[in-house]
Amino acid sequence: MSKLYIVPTPIGNLEDMTFRAIRILKEVDLILAEDTRTSGKLLKHFEIGTHMHSHHMHNEHKTTENLIARLKAGETIALISDAGTPAISDPGFLLTRACVENKIEVECLPGATAFVPALVNSGLPNDKFVFEGFLPDKKGRQTRFLALADETRTMILYVSPHKLVKTLAEFIQHFGEDRQVCVSRELSKMHEENVRGTAREVLTHFEKTAPRGEIVVVVAGKTIIKEPKKSKFSKDDDE
Repeated sequence: MSKLYIVPTPIGNLEDMTFRAIRILKEVDLILAEDTRTSGKLLKHFEIGTHMHSHHMHNEHKTTENLIARLKAGETIALISDAGTPAISDPGFLLTRACVENKIEVECLPGATAFVPALVNSGLPNDKFVFEGFLPDKKGRQTRFLALADETRTMILYVSPHKLVKTLAEFIQHFGEDRQVCVSRELSKMHEENVRGTAREVLTHFEKTAPRGEIVVVVAGKTIIKEPKKSKFSKDDDE
């Protein structure tokens, strides 16, 4: 039966690949990869010989119709990204939506993703959170920060290394220098690092130490100070 499998791949440590993910990638008719060169190394490591096609943000609008036709014809297809779970700040949403619209079964395997371990090990509240992904580079960036300034839930962002110092400075500008922040770098890899502290402290750290690798930033939400409830009886009533 036709089916689209969404298959997470390791974000750094190959030991995070699941047995089920390996089996699915061996059994499907086709693997869609964000970068076939990057995924080729992964498939070779796990001795997966399934044919690959390139599927990325620059061609997904053009290839989706053909892929739907292949699925309707009975093929099984697996979608992977360079790292982590597809469709989370990676290609995958368009094809998944098209499958749902065409009543083609979609199955997403559980597995590696960067923002969950970053949130959990930040030490910040994780009962409620909002995932922002990558912020706009220019147009809309200021507007987005103004909206997030009043966000009370913990916020999760993906930030490229060369924009981290600028982004931390923007946190201070919009959230205040005492807002708690955790920067997780190179999660699951040998040089994993988690830098926690106020926005000012974390900015100072990365001004002295140039950030490298894949980065997830977790920011505490705005604290709402509740005014004490007034007594049922006022001072005037007592008099």
